Order: sequence, then C-alpha cells, then structure tokens
Amino acid sequence: MVLNWLIKAYIVLLMVFVLMSWFPGAYQTKLGEILGRICAPFLNVFYRIVPAFGGISFAPWVAMIVLWLVQRGLYVLASFLLRLTGQ
Repeated sequence: MVLNWLIKAYIVLLMVFVLMSWFPGAYQTKLGEILGRICAPFLNVFYRIVPAFGGISFAPWVAMIVLWLVQRGLYVLASFLLRLTGQ
C-alpha cells in the first residue's frame, strides 16, 4: 500500500526534523530548510494545540501518534473493504 509507505516516510522525516533541534544551526542548512518546508506546516497545527511542559514540547510526538492512528485506520479500512469484496 503506497499510502502506508508515504505515512511511514513522513514520520521518519518528522523525526529527523525534530532531532535537528538538538544541533545549533541545523535548521539553517539546506536539509533543514527543505525539511522545514515539508514538516513545519503539519507540526504547527500541533504546536498550537499541545502546550509545552517545562520547555519541552510534546507536539511532535502527538503529531506522529496521529499519523500512526491514521495509518492503522487506513489499514483496517482496506482490510474491511477487501473482505467485503471477497478478495
């Protein structure tokens, strides 16, 4: 399932983007700019919803959990549709 692979790849990109925050100046590199354009719009939704605790933001983890739940939901839906059609 292509969508399953795309969601997994996006989760990996999110992890790399979040880990880049540990390295000073990493977001100013070419890779950081590219990942920022890909990941920041999605993460910004969760930064607005999930508050930071003690200076630590759990928004990226919530975002990855949401993606995982979507991935599982799509898998269940695909399995149901395949059983419904008898394949």
